[in-house]
Amino acid sequence: MSTFARRPWGRFAGGTTLLAALFWAPPALADDAERLETDLRGLFGAEGAVEIGEVSSAFLRSRVTAEDVAFIGEEGERLIIDRYVVSGDYDSPDEVILEGLRLDDGRSGPALVEIERLVLGEPSRAVFALDDSLAPQDVRIGSLAMDDITVDLASELAREMFREDELGDARGRVSIANVTGEGFRHDAIERLELTDVAGEGESLGEFGAGSFTLASLRLEGLRGIDQEGEEQLDALVLSDLVVDSDRLVGSLARLSVDGDFSDGQGGVEVGDFQADLARMIELAPEDERAQLRMASNVLTDGSGELRLDAAFLGTWEEGDDRSRITSDSQVTIHDALRLLLDVELPVVLPEGVTPEAVFADVEVLDMATLLGGEARLTFVEQGLFGRLVTLGAAMEGVTESQYLEQARTQAEGFGMMFGPEVQQFLLGLVGLAEGAAQEIDVTVSLPAESNLKTYTGDPLALPDKLSLEVETR
Repeated sequence: MSTFARRPWGRFAGGTTLLAALFWAPPALADDAERLETDLRGLFGAEGAVEIGEVSSAFLRSRVTAEDVAFIGEEGERLIIDRYVVSGDYDSPDEVILEGLRLDDGRSGPALVEIERLVLGEPSRAVFALDDSLAPQDVRIGSLAMDDITVDLASELAREMFREDELGDARGRVSIANVTGEGFRHDAIERLELTDVAGEGESLGEFGAGSFTLASLRLEGLRGIDQEGEEQLDALVLSDLVVDSDRLVGSLARLSVDGDFSDGQGGVEVGDFQADLARMIELAPEDERAQLRMASNVLTDGSGELRLDAAFLGTWEEGDDRSRITSDSQVTIHDALRLLLDVELPVVLPEGVTPEAVFADVEVLDMATLLGGEARLTFVEQGLFGRLVTLGAAMEGVTESQYLEQARTQAEGFGMMFGPEVQQFLLGLVGLAEGAAQEIDVTVSLPAESNLKTYTGDPLALPDKLSLEVETR
């Protein structure tokens, strides 16, 4: 036979081999297909019914696919999955993909939960039974990616995602464009991130009725999630939250929490929180509006727009015989007031307790011995105290000069009761109110050795136990 005559047959034979490899599954993959069907049918145990359209295998891609999967509950509720794909070794998959996931109550209303695509990377098994037959430590997922999620706030999933007591009888829907994560175990999550979140509804806890959007939320190093009250978090970053409801109208550009003090530092930062007090007053009950309007005028100088930035940062250093804990905090209410607080405490902690534990649980300080230290609080007037004088004078029907004189007399009276340092501080506040000063520094120095009980037992005796210095500028 000529070479020309052999080539077409060779091409046909090669194509046939390829097609066979793609569409014919060897016994191992055929067994995997049977296992997938069996596992899916047992997903919810013996409850309800299961319908599966087709289960197929692809050899070259080492993939098993189930299509048109439907779980029908005893009360008519349905969980539908268009495609369920297991890639790699069935006992240790590389990836499990669910497409077109939908949960509804069997009626004509919208779905309770919809997920366009869910990808589990390196899960510990191909199908996770949902009938409590798996031990918690047997559930592990290397990575997670979900696209286009919609959740009805009345669904059980919503009550698992959020605190049930906060949702109450909430009605509405939440949509999430993407969810990604890594390192999922029964007791910890290495990373979880949500992007482009939006929701609207009624009875939304403290927010009432309204809507919200959130650009992103990232959690890192979440531990202790299997024990209520033992949860710990290394980091949280929230970006661009906007709320428009009948109880709160405002936005938060950024919230950052560094809860991992193993590197000697951590804290909380709030960036550009804004509240539209003018609109919130309009939405408030009529009998509350007058008082709310007065508070708004004092805080915002009549603009009705409250803006706030804050940072609460801490660091620690561990020494041979003592540790040093420091805190640098500040709160700025724009066009009103700025507060600065610096704390430095040399301490001796109980054996086995690290300074890191103090930031995780402040009650640990109850067991510490304080070796002196000091705290410095600074008030920076940006208009608040002056407006308080105007409001106070108007409410009492006196002039601002008369009101300031009354405040000065009261400050001197308290000074006679609690000492000259307290008097100096109160007179400094009067100075801020009348515009004679812009800042007050209050420095509190602790005795050479003490503990927290030294100061909590008798608050009225604090001036005798502490050294107080006041500076007005």
